[in-house]
Amino acid sequence: MTIVLDVVLPLLCGLSLFLFGMDVMGDALKKSAGNGLKTILGKMTSNPVKGFLLGLGVTAIIQSSSATTVMVVGFVNSGTMTLVQSVGVIMGANVGTAVTAWLTGLSGIEGSGQSAFNYLDLLKTDAWMPILAVIGICLILFVKRGKKRDIGFILVGFAVLMVGMSLMSDSVKGIDQNVLGSILTTFKNPVLGVLAGMILTAIVQSSSASIGILQALSVTGAIDFGMAIPIILGQNIGTCITAMLSSIGASRNGKRAAIVHLYFNVIGVVFWLSAFYIVNAFVHFPFLEMPINMWGIAGVHTIFKILSVALISPFYRQLELLARLTIKEKKDESETVNMLDERLFATPAVAANSATTATYKMAELACDSIKRAMTLLDEFDPKIADEIRDIESKVDTYEDTLGSYLVKLSSVDMTERDSLQITKLLHIIGDLERISDHAVNIVESAEEMKDKKLSFSDEAKRELKVMRAAIADIVSMTYQGFISNDVNCVLEVDPLEEVVDRIRDTIKKNHVNRLRKSECTIEHGFVLSDLLTNFERVSDHCSNIAGCVFEISSFDALDLHKYSQQHKSGDEAFDAKVNEFTEKYKLAFEEE
Repeated sequence: MTIVLDVVLPLLCGLSLFLFGMDVMGDALKKSAGNGLKTILGKMTSNPVKGFLLGLGVTAIIQSSSATTVMVVGFVNSGTMTLVQSVGVIMGANVGTAVTAWLTGLSGIEGSGQSAFNYLDLLKTDAWMPILAVIGICLILFVKRGKKRDIGFILVGFAVLMVGMSLMSDSVKGIDQNVLGSILTTFKNPVLGVLAGMILTAIVQSSSASIGILQALSVTGAIDFGMAIPIILGQNIGTCITAMLSSIGASRNGKRAAIVHLYFNVIGVVFWLSAFYIVNAFVHFPFLEMPINMWGIAGVHTIFKILSVALISPFYRQLELLARLTIKEKKDESETVNMLDERLFATPAVAANSATTATYKMAELACDSIKRAMTLLDEFDPKIADEIRDIESKVDTYEDTLGSYLVKLSSVDMTERDSLQITKLLHIIGDLERISDHAVNIVESAEEMKDKKLSFSDEAKRELKVMRAAIADIVSMTYQGFISNDVNCVLEVDPLEEVVDRIRDTIKKNHVNRLRKSECTIEHGFVLSDLLTNFERVSDHCSNIAGCVFEISSFDALDLHKYSQQHKSGDEAFDAKVNEFTEKYKLAFEEE
């Protein structure tokens, strides 16, 4: 009972604090570095050296190779990164995670205590950790949002992590070294040591945490290098479990990225452990019997990582090929790239960027469908009509998938900038879907005219040509303004929408006059009315999109009613644009 109270419970408590602190710190680091990660990924090339440096840097920032590798699986699955690019990143992530072991090793620094100016004592966590914790909690309490608040969570998370590390170390100091030594002697068998490290890491799903536990046990002096080396190498295999689990349900390339991570560590462990013990059989390394401390564990961990990269990096393409041979292509099966991968929620900024890219594709499809639909009014083509219906089905899928993805993503803690971007996308996808619906409605009107052998009068055709030109322009303006986030471009949408309304009213009035002269029939009028309604609705949805882009970009808020009032009421620039577009489409009409 005493060992439970004095050792087991404090050890579990320390481990809990360690994992919680790492989670808080990692989340804050990922949130703070989110936009930076987007920029880095945008510059990603197939150069393995750059990929290695990216993986190294990102993992050093977020303090978790598992998180980085899960992100890589998500990137490969979504098409953001190719499989060959992922190999270098995974190698870098494996080296980057060694930073954590050196940080946690700070808790094991022991000063001599002989001088008031003992500089080694200043490096001990007890000396400066309370200061970091106080600074962090002040930032959390008194800063409502932004990077300073994120820094507060980073500092507090790190402080909690180090407190957990110290608690684990203190809890095992009371263990009888002879008892602990007799237990750990079993792990001098390399195979058992590797299995122990692998199982422990797989359970806690963090090599940093399992390394921390080993470092805590090392303060007893009962662990020597011979016991520690196999365990440390096994921990590197165990950390692959997180990426393997995350690849369930991923595309084939996503699964391959997880396999690359596993193969990298397994090959490194098998090769270097075998080489080490073969050499030891002839040389008999004397340090194997020496007790290992926290710094020794961090050193072994880092050296293994670097040696593995040195061994495997020249064969990175062969490693990719091995992954492809393991996860083979299936005949007649196309690889579906899912840009909206929830694995990317670990880095909300990257997930928001992926959703934005998907929305751009949705916008491209919707705008293309409306332009192609209008060409059917000149000459009906059943093939084009079917293609437009297929596009509308794809756009519907985009809306459903994006809507669900964005709602889930909105519940993740992220920067205010990313939150506004998600709000903008949620408002825009509905308007894009409706534009594609109106494209199908125009197709149906064109089909009706073909089936009933209807043909508009020459005057009505000229009028519709003017309307179609205005719709093509407003759709292009809206698309360009949205994808480039160009405020000046979207400000031209509403004046043109006003002109579209006037063109609609004029065409309706002219049609009534033609009815009186028996130049058109009521049946023509029904089709014409449907077309004009769809054209006008398309311009309305373009106006909604433009207003959303303008509001978010200019005021970091969304109030379309306020935007509409301010933009249209007595605005000289707005009125000037209306007059310009009125003249433009009036001239186009007269030239016909």
